[in-house]
Amino acid sequence: MQAAITAALGYGADRVDEIAPITLFSTAGDRIQDRRLLEIGGKGLFTEELEASLRAGQIDCAVHSLKDMPSALPDGLVIAATPEREDVRDAFLSNTYARFEDLPQGANLGTASLRRQTQALHRRPDLQLVNLRGNIDTRLAKLDRGDADGILLAYAGLRRLGLESRVKQLLDPYQFPTAPGQGALAVETRVEDAGKDWVLALNHEPTALRIAAERGALEALEGSCRTAVAGYATLDGETLTLVVEALTPDGRELYRREAKVENVTRQSADALGRRLGGEIRAEAGDKLLLPV
Repeated sequence: MQAAITAALGYGADRVDEIAPITLFSTAGDRIQDRRLLEIGGKGLFTEELEASLRAGQIDCAVHSLKDMPSALPDGLVIAATPEREDVRDAFLSNTYARFEDLPQGANLGTASLRRQTQALHRRPDLQLVNLRGNIDTRLAKLDRGDADGILLAYAGLRRLGLESRVKQLLDPYQFPTAPGQGALAVETRVEDAGKDWVLALNHEPTALRIAAERGALEALEGSCRTAVAGYATLDGETLTLVVEALTPDGRELYRREAKVENVTRQSADALGRRLGGEIRAEAGDKLLLPV
């Protein structure tokens, strides 16, 4: 991303550190790894410190993993660009079993995601869930020492770290829809900076259209660490198809909608997501909320 911003500003790769210096943050969401996000403040723990620096003018943009961003942003900030999306799929990793379906009765499955937990339990209520927080290396270490028989991770993160060889199975995103925005990065800026040329140059419009639909559903379902929400949008020419899924916290009940929109725009993609999410919300109500 540093190189892309430098190029968008019209400078060569030899000046990246001068033109687009990186400010590194260790967020509370990264540091606190022994509890569920719900217990320590939710997804905002991955973004609050960066957003405070952005609003204070200390940085010009913040780059996030889009799936970790809350559905509502602070006043004055906006997702100004979404670079081209990585592979969206979830990956199954194990040192013993080749597929998620091969896990034996009562096996331990590791994941920190409520969405992945409920989707797994819906298909395999016999599984025992292991809360698996921390960075990818930490999670792989827990797998290697036998804390879990298998784990689920986002494939995009593994690819970025060159760890594809650890993957045993990639889950079909139509059958196992992913978190809204999974595999995508978000460039967050102050509202007044969102239209600048260097910001617009970072955007990949097909990705932005898919994200608009998925996050529209997320917002309609009041997506948070208390709700298991999945959204998967595909784009074929100017036709966008969206699958939205939400589950009760125990995984027993699954609510799903699918629809498409022709001649798609960001506005119509967002409207489609909100409509499907709203239909699920009206049907399921508070059954989707994880008790505090």
